[in-house]
Amino acid sequence: MNKRDFIKTSLLGFAGLQLPSISLAESTTPLSFDYWMWVRPNAKDSDAILKKRYTSYREAGVRGLLFEDYSVRHFQMAKSIGLETHRWMWTMNRGEQDLLSQHPEYYAVSRSGKSCADQPPYVNYYRFLCPSHPDVPKYLEEKAREQLEKEDIDGLHLDYIRYPDVVLPVNLWQNYDIDQSTELADYDFCYSPFTKAAYLKETGIDIDKVARPEQSPSWRAFRYEQINRVVNRIAKVAKEYQKPLTAAVFPTPDLARRIVRQDWANWDLDGVFPMIYHGFYQEPVEWVGQAVKEGVQTLNKKFPLYAGLYLPDFKDSEELKKGIELAKKNGAAGVSLFGEQEFDAETIRLLRSLR
Repeated sequence: MNKRDFIKTSLLGFAGLQLPSISLAESTTPLSFDYWMWVRPNAKDSDAILKKRYTSYREAGVRGLLFEDYSVRHFQMAKSIGLETHRWMWTMNRGEQDLLSQHPEYYAVSRSGKSCADQPPYVNYYRFLCPSHPDVPKYLEEKAREQLEKEDIDGLHLDYIRYPDVVLPVNLWQNYDIDQSTELADYDFCYSPFTKAAYLKETGIDIDKVARPEQSPSWRAFRYEQINRVVNRIAKVAKEYQKPLTAAVFPTPDLARRIVRQDWANWDLDGVFPMIYHGFYQEPVEWVGQAVKEGVQTLNKKFPLYAGLYLPDFKDSEELKKGIELAKKNGAAGVSLFGEQEFDAETIRLLRSLR
C-alpha cells in the first residue's frame, strides 16, 4: 500500500552473487533472522545510486525488498546484488479510474449505504472492492497473475487485503475529528447487495432484518471468510508459479479481526508481515514483543511471521534495536522496516551489528 500517503494524511496525516531461491518457511530455523524492507522505487534514481543503496542493504543482512511498484531496472539491480524481489500489490483497495467508471458495482458499501466507488471513507483513495461480488475474486486473480508471470518477481506481497477500518488506531481519531468507541455505520463494511445475498444464501438470515448487525457473530465471521476466500484463491495461483505469497496485515490476529475484519491466521500464506506500528496505537515499544508473541502463538508454526516496524515510531537507534530484539525474542522469523525515506546510514549500521 502507499503507506507514505496514508501516514502523511493520518499523522499530519549489475555484478554480484545471485542467491538461490528458498522457501520462506526455511527462515524459521533458530540460526536465521531475516531483514526485509518495504520500498517504493523512484524512477529518477540512477543505476549508480541503486547499486550503492542495494549493496548497503545486502551487506547489512537484508534478505529482500517488497516493492510497491514494478520497475525492471530496480528489480534487476536488486536481484544482481543478491536481494529477493517481491511485488507489493494493493488488493481489495483498487481505485483505477477505468474500474471505477466501468464497474462501480464492484465496490464495497457501508452499513449507512455509502459506496466506496463515490463516497470513500476517511481519504479519497480508500476505494475498497466487495469480495462477495462474483466478478471481484476473478479480477484480483488476474491482477495477481500479471505480476507473478514476470520472471524477475520472486514473490507476491498482498496489502490492503481487508475491508476499510471500522475502527482506526486511536492515535488517528483526532485527525478525522472522530470518536470510534462504537462501530459507526459509515465505516462498517460490506453491506452491498452481493454480500447480503451471499449471507442470506449461506445462513438463511436477512441481515437487513437484524436489529444490531454490527453485533452479529455470524455476520462478522461470514465477512472474514469472504476475504479469506480471495486470499486463498490467489494462493493457489502463486503455487502454480511456484512463488511465495506473503501479506502485510494488521498487528495481531485479534486486532485485525476487530478493526478491519481481517482473519489472517487462516490464510494460506508462505509468510505474514504484521504492521506492528506501536506509535499508531499509543503503545510503548514493548508492545512489539507482545504483538509478535500473540501472532506466533496463534499461527502455531503454520508459516513464519516477520514483524513490520515503522521507523519514525522509534526515537533513536537504541530503541529500534530494542524493538528488533523483542521481535526476535518472541518468535519472529525476522523484521520488515518501513520509513518515510530511504534508510539512513545509522539504520544500516544497526542492522549490520545485529547479524
